[in-house]
Amino acid sequence: MTEMAVKTKAPEPAARPATALDARLAVLDLPQGGFAAARADALSRLRAMGLPGPRDEYWRYTDPRPFNAPQATALPIDGGPESPLFAERDKLTLVFVDGVFDAAASDPLALEGIEIETLAAARPGHWAEGLFGTLEAAGQTPVKRPFATLNTAAARDGVLIRVTGTPSKPVHVLHRRATDTADAMWHHVIRVESGAVLTLLESGMVGARSNGVIEADLADGATLHHITAKRAVDPKVGLSHLFARVGAEAVLKSFALVVNGTTMRHEAVVDIVGDDAVAHVAAAVLGDGGVGPFHHDDTVFVTHGALRGESRQVFKKVLKNGATGVFQGKILVKQGAQKTDGYQISQALLLDEASQFLAKPELEIYADDVKCSHGSTTGAIDEDALFYLRSRGVPHDRAIVFLVLSFLADALEEVEDESLRDEINERLDAWLTARPQI
Repeated sequence: MTEMAVKTKAPEPAARPATALDARLAVLDLPQGGFAAARADALSRLRAMGLPGPRDEYWRYTDPRPFNAPQATALPIDGGPESPLFAERDKLTLVFVDGVFDAAASDPLALEGIEIETLAAARPGHWAEGLFGTLEAAGQTPVKRPFATLNTAAARDGVLIRVTGTPSKPVHVLHRRATDTADAMWHHVIRVESGAVLTLLESGMVGARSNGVIEADLADGATLHHITAKRAVDPKVGLSHLFARVGAEAVLKSFALVVNGTTMRHEAVVDIVGDDAVAHVAAAVLGDGGVGPFHHDDTVFVTHGALRGESRQVFKKVLKNGATGVFQGKILVKQGAQKTDGYQISQALLLDEASQFLAKPELEIYADDVKCSHGSTTGAIDEDALFYLRSRGVPHDRAIVFLVLSFLADALEEVEDESLRDEINERLDAWLTARPQI
């Protein structure tokens, strides 16, 4: 009896398990238009790095799952009156609704000493083509920042600003919400030419979840003042990124005011590439866990690669009712970056025992003639100072407001324009007064 060979079909290879990144990308309608090469490169880099997990070193204090989720959790629009900071200031306002530019609600894109165009309208050959995604890609070393890379690949809109002079008024990016599940994403590219000066303001209501990127390239002798404020009643999930390259004798000053929110993270990556440059990054953060869960993370990386550079990181957080604040800050001084002056301070004022502040300050120095320092403190209201104010007739709740504003003063001093600083301080005073003992 002859045996017949029976051929069996080889088993189908097991399907690759879907990853968090696969799920995230599946719901996105990736742009097919301008800056295609940079977007394709970003998507390739993103697939290689994947999304972060809780074991990633720079996500050890912040749960990345709200950002990894394929879609945003609905956040009802409260319908309250819009009263953004800077409302009374003379400025050129650019309105974004759920991350998309609204030309009808915005001012004309015309101002002396400045060129403005939207990302969605940019065509091949635009001046920003050589910058879009460039600083973000450079900022991936030595720490991966996948959500910024996701933004470069997927953001459909933003503003492209080239400054050639000193505009007579600031540019104000005003965010508004139209839907309660908006997953807003925008990408701004800013080029400040030699000797030019720009003040960029940001405020308003962003999406239920947001992911914003600013790439700022400062030529030699350029100046950029960047001031952003998040709307207090918007308990959202949000990411923001600032990637800056600072040329010789250029000045960058970036300040953020954050009041409440569910899970917020801001990353600033600053590369000082020219001699005698200045880069300051600061924030004043107030979180009340009684309004809703509050977690705010500032992650900053400043690199000194030139002579006589000056950097400042000044972060102040006031926390109550189980709120959590995080600061991860690093100063890297490269070999040859002599006479560097780097300063970093992160401080938290805890108004109860349920709140916490997690800090990871770092210095990495490869030059031998530098002045660098860092410090981090956590404490409660100074009872002696409180007693002093009460003994002079100041009511208890008003005394708390005075002490909180005094604690935040160093961060607010990083806003160079005195009138802007006063406006922010007045808004903080009003907000604190309306919420006793925060």
